[in-house]
Amino acid sequence: MRLGYSEAAASTHLALLRDLSTWLATEELAPADLTAAQVKLFVDARRQAGHHGLITARGAAPLLEYLVRLGVVPPPSRSLPSGLVELLLEQYHDYLVSQRGLSEGEVTRHGRAAGLFVRSVAGTGDIDWAAVTARDVTCFVVRECSARSRASACKLVSELRSFLRFAQLSGFTTVPLSQAVPPVATWSASSLPRWVPAEEVTALLASCDRQQASGLRDFAILTLLVRLGLRAGEVAAMELDDIDWRAGQIVVHGKGRRDERMPLPDDVGEAMAGYLRHGRPRVTDRSVFLRLRAPLRGLSPQGVSCVVQHASQRAGLAVIGAHRLRHTAATEMLRAGASLTEVGQALRQRVASTTSIYAKVDHVALRALARRWPGDAA
Repeated sequence: MRLGYSEAAASTHLALLRDLSTWLATEELAPADLTAAQVKLFVDARRQAGHHGLITARGAAPLLEYLVRLGVVPPPSRSLPSGLVELLLEQYHDYLVSQRGLSEGEVTRHGRAAGLFVRSVAGTGDIDWAAVTARDVTCFVVRECSARSRASACKLVSELRSFLRFAQLSGFTTVPLSQAVPPVATWSASSLPRWVPAEEVTALLASCDRQQASGLRDFAILTLLVRLGLRAGEVAAMELDDIDWRAGQIVVHGKGRRDERMPLPDDVGEAMAGYLRHGRPRVTDRSVFLRLRAPLRGLSPQGVSCVVQHASQRAGLAVIGAHRLRHTAATEMLRAGASLTEVGQALRQRVASTTSIYAKVDHVALRALARRWPGDAA
């Protein structure tokens, strides 16, 4: 019940536990023998027996997580590498976690790109680094990027360079193959940052019915995004212990696993307090923002993005992404008189060039630089 399940849903999960116990006894298995493969056999057996609910591994996940916490079932573990290619990718995974400090999502994306490249040059066998040339690298990038968007291609190129640098540093190859990765054709600061006009921000916030728990949650999330320019992942990662009400500060878990303190404006604090006091269920999960349906756990970054998208649809606007609200916060700070340096500090951006794109939205400052059109009347 602490996860928000109804009486009927809780009964269904209890029935699943009973069925699992019966199946283990029939198969002459102990709970400690329950692997991912065994779980698949179990849910397949339930499906064949005519059950219609909780007949997938995802449906059985809450029960298995509970049994793991009790120590009855062993926690899932990554499969051991079965060859040199798998061993290489396993070592790269450990490097990304221990040396680079990347998040789980970033590690997954980097590993996927590394796997694509390794299997493109190794085929079904093991990779022969001595035979890998700069031409192989270039051909791979051209082939993969031809069917991708510019943003996706840029990410792939960056991830591939990271993997090839790792391969050289680890001694798999002595050739600096990362230098052979061609850049994706881009023009720095060629586009304007897309922000949301003030009237649309007002409509977004007004779309939240604060008489309902869902509206209180969405209003607090939107206020955080608009006022502080947080990323969706930073909102999702926020926990109750990160809020210092007395000091008027919050801890933001940013990119690169950096934790930074930020001031908590009055309106943001009021929106969050309203949700925590009147909308957030009392559960053991320490995440600030929770799902609306059981199991009641913290929102994912994708869940935060969905909150913004649904709000824009309720307000009758074109679909708006969470990152556009970050651009909106930066634009409003700049128009209020903040310098680019101050905007960069507020957004916690490490590189000044990342913030420089917002210079193009400061029309008042740019007007002084505009030259008179030839032939214009004096």
